[in-house]
Amino acid sequence: QVQLVQSGGGLVQAGASLRLSCAASGLTFSRYAMGWFRQAPGKEREFVAAISRSDGSTYYADSVKGRFAVSRDNAKSTVYLQMNSLKPEDTAVYYCAADSGPFTYYIVSSPSSMSYWGKGTLVTVSS
Repeated sequence: QVQLVQSGGGLVQAGASLRLSCAASGLTFSRYAMGWFRQAPGKEREFVAAISRSDGSTYYADSVKGRFAVSRDNAKSTVYLQMNSLKPEDTAVYYCAADSGPFTYYIVSSPSSMSYWGKGTLVTVSS
């Protein structure tokens, strides 16, 4: 049974930093590209960042580029999202996801491409 267990959300002030973690089990972690998505109230789920299986290639949404950094530790089967200079518009439920397909922006930025999902963690940024 595949599980993606998320941690690290919370309430912070604008300008602060948070790190989200997503620990995977029940799958061969190194065979999956990993993505982060978010969903704000009343909005559709949107792509945030993704990282390839082993060479460290990454993609980012324009809205977070330069502020967020995605990384992974295959030995720990864990992916991270370091979020710096947080803004109120970053407030959302953040989800990690695993993708078994080719690592292209078109694929990893699409929620429908993901094979497995975490349950989400709430990030609230106050102004």
